[in-house]
Amino acid sequence: LGDSTAVGVGATRGGGYPERLASRLRRDGLSLGLTNLGVSGARIRDVFTGQVKAAVAAQPTLVTLGVGTNDIWRGTALEDFREDLERIASRLKQTGAPLLLVNIADMALAPIAQLVPSTLYEGRIEPFNAAIAEVARAEGLHLVDLHSASREMFPRSTHFFSQDGFHPSEEGYEEWADLMLPTVRTLVSR
Repeated sequence: LGDSTAVGVGATRGGGYPERLASRLRRDGLSLGLTNLGVSGARIRDVFTGQVKAAVAAQPTLVTLGVGTNDIWRGTALEDFREDLERIASRLKQTGAPLLLVNIADMALAPIAQLVPSTLYEGRIEPFNAAIAEVARAEGLHLVDLHSASREMFPRSTHFFSQDGFHPSEEGYEEWADLMLPTVRTLVSR
């Protein structure tokens, strides 16, 4: 579930992080299917209203969720974000599948940040990530800290971003999948 990063916008092949995670698990010898319900441009409300019902119907054994960057850029209220994330978690708990989510990367380090007013992201990412962490703790979700990792990845990896300076490149999605893989392996081994 999620936004353009689930879809793989910015990569010329290979998809986003869900396809790359599935590929790694298949290399580990697991037989699995993948239903990617991500939609480019999705915000948290879009995930709740447009993706969750289909996810529940798919009877998943593991759900990944990456969303929030579009909420930051488009001015979603923090409390609305938190409430929708709680609704998503509550609805997906009915499947019995673990929910793995990533928090919001430090987009102030992205090339696009130099081209937009800093008021779009300054002081907004941390409260959203705090809300994600609080909901994850309260609902028993599995959180991967993309924000902290992005502070290391972005400056070190000169090719993390695609040409648009906003979405990951193929290399960026590979690093993102590598970050999530240990947690995913733990969850699927259960």
